[in-house]
Amino acid sequence: MLRELDIENLAVIEKAAISFCDNLNVFSGETGAGKSILIGGINAVLGGRIGRDIVRTGESKAVVTALFDDVPEHVAEKLKENGYSYDGELLLQREITSDGKGTARINGKIATASVLREIASRLIDIHGQHDTAILMSTDNQRQILDTYGGLEEKLKEYREIFRNFSHISKEVKLLQQRIEERENRISELTEKIEDVDNYELKQDEDSEVTAQLEAARSFEEVQGALSSAYMNISGFDDGESAISLLRSASGELDKISEKVNGIEELSQRLSGILIDLEDIGSEVSKNLNDDYSPENVTLLENRKSDLLLLKRRYKMEINELIEALSQWKTELEELKTGDDALEKLNERRRELADDVKKRANEISELRKKAADKLVSAITEELVFLDMPNVRFVFDFQRDKITNTGMDKIEMLISVNKGEEPKPMNKIASGGELSRIMLAVKNVLASADDVPTMIFDEIDTGISGRAAHKVGVKLYEIARKRQVLCVTHLAQIAAMGDRHLLIEKRSDESRTYTNVHALEFEDRKREIARIISGESDNEITLKSAEELLKRGK
Repeated sequence: MLRELDIENLAVIEKAAISFCDNLNVFSGETGAGKSILIGGINAVLGGRIGRDIVRTGESKAVVTALFDDVPEHVAEKLKENGYSYDGELLLQREITSDGKGTARINGKIATASVLREIASRLIDIHGQHDTAILMSTDNQRQILDTYGGLEEKLKEYREIFRNFSHISKEVKLLQQRIEERENRISELTEKIEDVDNYELKQDEDSEVTAQLEAARSFEEVQGALSSAYMNISGFDDGESAISLLRSASGELDKISEKVNGIEELSQRLSGILIDLEDIGSEVSKNLNDDYSPENVTLLENRKSDLLLLKRRYKMEINELIEALSQWKTELEELKTGDDALEKLNERRRELADDVKKRANEISELRKKAADKLVSAITEELVFLDMPNVRFVFDFQRDKITNTGMDKIEMLISVNKGEEPKPMNKIASGGELSRIMLAVKNVLASADDVPTMIFDEIDTGISGRAAHKVGVKLYEIARKRQVLCVTHLAQIAAMGDRHLLIEKRSDESRTYTNVHALEFEDRKREIARIISGESDNEITLKSAEELLKRGK
C-alpha cells in the first residue's frame, strides 16, 4: 500500500511529505487550496499524462515520489519480470522538467511511462466524480460478475477447450483447402519426387564429387611422375634401375674389400643406401593406382553437372534438397490420405464444439446465479446509501460463442419508481453514479486485490443522511484496504482514521500549499469550518466534536 508521498515544485506545492495510515485517509481544505494538484501529483507518479505547466513557476523541474510496501505477490513478480529489484519496498518516481520532458524511475532504475502505468495500475485505483469507466464498459461489467461469482477457474478450463476447438477448426480449414488443391499438388509433388529421386542424392555429395574430380583431373600428372620414379628406382629388369646399379656397384666393391683398406666400410654404407632405396621404391609403388581412368573423369564431370542443374532448378543446396525431398514425400502421403484425416479432424472438432457449447451454457447459468446474488448485494448497498427505489439488473443476451463464453452482459439500473432499468451511461446524476460505484466497490472489495483506492470528491451531489452513509461505506472499505478520500463533507471527514489538511498560504510574492496531518483539536476546527465556514463557532465546534466521536 501507499506509505509516503513526497512532492517538490508541483504547481503551488513547493514541498510536501505526506505519510498515510493503512485504513481511511481523508483530505480536506478550502476550495482552490490544491486538492486537485495533490491528486494530479499521484496521477503523475502512476504514469498519467501531465503537462509542463504543472511545474512550479520559476523552477526547473517537479518531482513526485511514492513509497509503497506490502505490494501484492503478482506485482512483485511483474517487477522482477521487467528487470526491477524488489526487497519489500517499492519506490516510484516521476520527474517533469519545465520544458515538458519527463523521467520515470522504479526503485531508482529508469522506466518508461507505460511500464510505470502498468505497475501502478495494480497498486492504486483512482475514482473521481465522473470516473465510472469501469462501470461503463460491458467487458468490465462481465468481469465484475465473473470475479464475484468465482468463475475464474471455470473460465480458464473453458478457454483451454475453446483454444483447442479454434486450433482444430483452423486445421480443418487448412486441410480442406489442401484437399481442394490436392490433385494439382499431388501431380506437382510426384513430378518433383520422381525427378530428385532419380539422382539418388547423398549428403554432402556435391563437395565430395568436386574433390574426386580435382583428384581425377590430376591423375595423369601424378601417376606419370610416380610411375617414372618407381621405374627409375626399381622397375627396370635390364640393370638400368637405381637399385640394379647400386647392387652391381656393391658387388664390385665386395670383390676388392680384402685388397683395399676402407673398401669394406664403403660397401656396408652402400648396402644401407640400398635398403633405404628399396623401401622408397615400395612406398612409391603403393601410391600407384590403376583405378583412375579418363572415363572416370568424364563420369565425375557429368555427375557434377547434374548436381549443379538440380541446385539451380530447385534453388537449394544438395543437403537442403534431400531434406525437402523427405518433406515432399510426407506431404504427398498426407494428401493421398487427406480424406481420412479430414474426417478424423471433423469428428474431433464436433466433439470439442459440443464440449464448448456445454461449458458455455454452464458458465452462463453460473453467471445468472451470481448475478442474482450480486444484484441483491449491490441493491442492499444502494438502499443503505439513500437510493431506496433503485432497481439494478444484469441484462443477458445470447451472443456468438467466443473465448469468454456465449453471453453479452450489461448492467442496467433504474433509480426512480416507474422507470425501466437502463444502461449505466444513461444515468445523469453525478451523486447517483458516485454511490453506485461506491456500492459496487464495497461489494467487490473482498475479490479485488488492488491494495489502495483513491476517491476524489466522490461525495459530489450528496448531502445529509446520504453523506453520512457514504462515509460509513468508505470506512467499511478501508477495513479491507487502504483508502484515500478527498472530501468536502464533514460527515465523511469525521470518519477518517487519518485527517490531512490541504492549506494554501501566501506571502508578499508567492503562494504555497502545505499538507499536514491534524490531531483531534485541529480536526474539530477543520470539520467546523466545513460545516459552517467558520472554525471558531462554538455551536459548529460542538457539532464537529460530536461527528468525530461518532466516527470513532
